[in-house]
Amino acid sequence: MPNRKRVLIITYYWPPAGGSGVQRWVKFAKYLRDYGWEPIIYTPANADYALVDQSLSEELPSDLEVIKQPIWEPYALAQLFSRNKGKQRAGFLEDSKQLSYFQRKLLWIRANWFIPDARKFWVKRSTRFLNKYLKEQAVDAIVTNGPPHSMHLIGLGLKRKLNIKWLADFRDPWTSIDYLHHLPLTQRSIQKHARLEQAVLRTADQVTVVSNTMKEEFEAYTDKLTVIMNGHDLSSTRQDPTTLDTTFSLVHVGLMNMDRNPIRLWRILGELCKQDTLFNEKLRIKLIGEVSAAVLQSLKEAGIHDCCEFVGYLPHGEVHHFQRKAQVLLLAVNNVPSAKGIVTGKVFEYMAAHRPILAIGPEDGDLARLLRESKSGSIFGFSEEEDLKAHIIKLFDRYQEGKLLGSTVDVAQYSRKNLTEKMAITLNQIVA
Repeated sequence: MPNRKRVLIITYYWPPAGGSGVQRWVKFAKYLRDYGWEPIIYTPANADYALVDQSLSEELPSDLEVIKQPIWEPYALAQLFSRNKGKQRAGFLEDSKQLSYFQRKLLWIRANWFIPDARKFWVKRSTRFLNKYLKEQAVDAIVTNGPPHSMHLIGLGLKRKLNIKWLADFRDPWTSIDYLHHLPLTQRSIQKHARLEQAVLRTADQVTVVSNTMKEEFEAYTDKLTVIMNGHDLSSTRQDPTTLDTTFSLVHVGLMNMDRNPIRLWRILGELCKQDTLFNEKLRIKLIGEVSAAVLQSLKEAGIHDCCEFVGYLPHGEVHHFQRKAQVLLLAVNNVPSAKGIVTGKVFEYMAAHRPILAIGPEDGDLARLLRESKSGSIFGFSEEEDLKAHIIKLFDRYQEGKLLGSTVDVAQYSRKNLTEKMAITLNQIVA
C-alpha cells in the first residue's frame, strides 16, 4: 500500500532454508505489514543450505517481493577432502583431533582466507547490484541480518555509497560467537574480524541484538542498541489437544554439537537408571535434530544410548507436537566463553509449550534470568551434579504422581507479532 514505508532486508537464510537461522526474519516479514512497513527481501538464488524446510514459505505473504542473485560458495571444494560428504554447518565442528591432515588444512584456509565467512564473495556483487537497484527503487531503510556476518558488509558498503538508513540485526555475536574459538585463526585474522565488526557497529544507524549480554558487549562501540529477542509464533502451529508422553520423556530440539554436550546430565541419568529399575524403564530421551559423534559417544559411555530416540531434523511445524507432548524439555547451552549471552531461539517455543524446562548453562546468564522471570524452568551449571540429580529425581517423582506441570507466565510478550511491533518502532525511529 502507498502509505507503507519500504524496508529492504538483506539475509542469507530464507526459505527453502530450514533451521533456526531463517526463523527470525521470516517471522518479521510475516507481520511487518501490520505495523506500516513493506518488506522487500534480498537473498541468494542458489545458497548451499545445510537444512531445508519448504513449509516456511507458506507463512509469508504470497505477493512478497523477493530479489535473488546468484552466490558462489566454496563448500563444494571442501567436500572433496571431507569424511562426511553431507553438508555441515559452522556450529557443527567436531574435535580437530579427529580431522585428517587435509581437513585440518582446509579448516585453516576456511578460518583465515574467508573472513568474516565463506559468503564474502557475495559482498561486492551484491553491493553493486543493490546500489543500482536502490537508485531506481527507493526504500526508507535497509536491514542486514547476520550471521553470516558478510551480510553486514553489504550494508556497510551501501551505507557508505548511499548514506541510506541502516539497521544491523545480530542473531548471534561476531567475534565472540560460540564456534569461533574452535577455528585456527591467526592473530592477523582475529584483528581483521574485530576491525570489520567495529566498523559495522559504529556505522549502522541502529543495531538490534537478541540478548542483554550482547548489548553490553557492543556498548564499547555504539550506543545505538536495542534488544529484540527471538520468540514463538503459535499462529503458525496447529494447537490440537495433546496427550503427554506416557514415558518420562526428556526432549531436546535442535543441533546438539560437542559444545552443547551435557556430559554430567548423561552421567546422572545413567546412574539413576542403574539405581532405579522403574526410572530405567520409563526414561526416554528424544533428540530432534542433528547430533554429533561426541554426543553419541557420551550417551554410550553413560549407558543410556538405548534409552534414546534419534528423530533427526524435522520441518519447523512438526517440532511443536514433540514439545507439547514432552514431560520435560531439555535445553543445553554451548559450554563456551560467550555462554552467558546465549539465549537459544527454541527456549521461547519451549515456554509456549508450557512444559517444564531443564537447562544446562550459566546460572548467571541471560537464559537463567529469562527462566526465572517466566517461571518456566530451572537451570544448572555445566559442572553441577548434586543439585541437578536431586532436581531430576523430583521431576520423576512428580511425573509418577501425574503432577509434572509447566508454569510459564507472561509468554505473550514473546510472541513474534509483538516482537515485530518492537522492530517496526525501531525502524520508525531511525527514519524519523
